[in-house]
Amino acid sequence: MPSALPDDPTPAHPQRAIRSFVLRAGRMGTGQQKALADLGPRFVLPYRAEPLDLAQTFGRQADTIVEIGFGMGGATAEIAASRPGDDFIGIEVHTPGVGALLKLICERELGNLRIVQHDAVEVLEHMITPGSLAGVHVFFPDPWHKKKHNKRRLIQAGFVAKLVSRLKPGGYLHCATDWQPYAEQMLEVLSAEPGLVNTAEAAPGYAPRPDYRPLTKFEQRGIRLGHGVWDLVFRRPGGEAD
Repeated sequence: MPSALPDDPTPAHPQRAIRSFVLRAGRMGTGQQKALADLGPRFVLPYRAEPLDLAQTFGRQADTIVEIGFGMGGATAEIAASRPGDDFIGIEVHTPGVGALLKLICERELGNLRIVQHDAVEVLEHMITPGSLAGVHVFFPDPWHKKKHNKRRLIQAGFVAKLVSRLKPGGYLHCATDWQPYAEQMLEVLSAEPGLVNTAEAAPGYAPRPDYRPLTKFEQRGIRLGHGVWDLVFRRPGGEAD
């Protein structure tokens, strides 16, 4: 095939979008496999490039919170169980984590939790309508430690602006990390977003861990070893909170 002509506006090799995750092969336990087969059709929402009807999805009108990258889903299930009046959508690309959370949904009888196994950027862009979310959780995203990989970090200005557009007035964005350089970047990016205000009253701007976010085993071990954990809770102005 001939290469693009000099005056052709279409590049010969379109640049691929930078992804904040790498798909890794993971072992699936028999319980996770069974949960995917038995519960997936009910609790895993297929990705479609069209708006999701939240009320129809959960069969009720309630505040909806999206969690991005829930890992193996332990904290997600615990939060959903502790907040039965709210609905939750967990977004995760790794199949073992989806299977693990499906098991927890069954064990804890969580009717207020659904899963989308797809790239969060595309889910937010196409499935979540503007101004529809009461909250967004981003807990311990990959910090991409090497400087040359920092561009892969999820919390960047453009992505945060997209998150803000999906929040309803008064909605919140809660991020947490155990990597201080990433915490500092998060604080800088979130503070620069004009559509958000920091809920932390004291400098430097990190929030106390909200009661609804449980301590993970990894986090508890880190705390015992003297490692830090930073929570950032920002809110979109407006709504009943003001």
